[in-house]
Amino acid sequence: MNLAFISHQSCREHQMGAHHPECPERLHAIQDRMIASGMEMLVTHYDAPQAKVEDLARVHDRDYIQGIFDAAPRASDVLTWIDGDTAMNCHSLEAALHSAGAALLGVDLVMSDKHHAAFCCVRPPGHHAGRARASGFCIFNNVAVGAAYALDHYGLERIAIVDFDVHHGDGTEEIFIGDERVLFCSSFQHPFYPGTGADTDAPNVINLPLPKLTDGQAFKASVEQAWLPRLDAFAPQLIMISAGFDGHIEDDMAHFNLREADYAWITREIHHLARKHSHERVVSFLEGGYTLSALGRCVSTHVDELIGHL
Repeated sequence: MNLAFISHQSCREHQMGAHHPECPERLHAIQDRMIASGMEMLVTHYDAPQAKVEDLARVHDRDYIQGIFDAAPRASDVLTWIDGDTAMNCHSLEAALHSAGAALLGVDLVMSDKHHAAFCCVRPPGHHAGRARASGFCIFNNVAVGAAYALDHYGLERIAIVDFDVHHGDGTEEIFIGDERVLFCSSFQHPFYPGTGADTDAPNVINLPLPKLTDGQAFKASVEQAWLPRLDAFAPQLIMISAGFDGHIEDDMAHFNLREADYAWITREIHHLARKHSHERVVSFLEGGYTLSALGRCVSTHVDELIGHL
């Protein structure tokens, strides 16, 4: 089976102003690299549906959801800021609904065994969005929407969320902390934005706060010690990934020294765990990654490893 590649045109139309790093060109760079690397022929493309309010309300407060609908601009020349670094134009609400909807489709496709894995190539990203707040370029928490749907609709009892963005997935942690059905693993530069995660003490959260200039060797050693044994013991029925590539050495949004090979390694380890425990079912979501060339290479590598060649 090949991989489901889920996106939507509205994700290319969401804009947050000139020179904003979370820009439509990110998706163009991914598409260009997928074509150049030959990966484009190994995936099946799907248009993401729109998530419904009921889908969002599993993880977000209804007042917050309504507030986003109310704040969404209608005019093409209006930009509305809903957070210090998160804005909406007239296409942003549609993009956010399709980004969350990609999670639902991704879960359906892997749970029905139509595909063993799915990559949701969407924006806005999601892992900083909390129950009642937008944050860090994120409006709705896409991975959380998907996980809550899988728990509710398919009756799963154990879902692992692996977040290897260079920023702590504070929104995802807030939503699932204390929920023993979800094992949340987040690696991130610390101290750094959003300044959370280093002191979390919850049995279902495994945070890896790592210093700036962390390279692949140090990242691998930390993951092997802290994550892999716990993930194996947890035996997840579904693995979901918040795939942030802003820890790449070329990305100037942060200060990690990771390379494509390091993202290949962590994806391969996740894929091995999925083969062992979850019938190979993985749903991955684009989070960070802002240097366009590096982002395209990293996503292509990530998708290649999710497809698997064992």
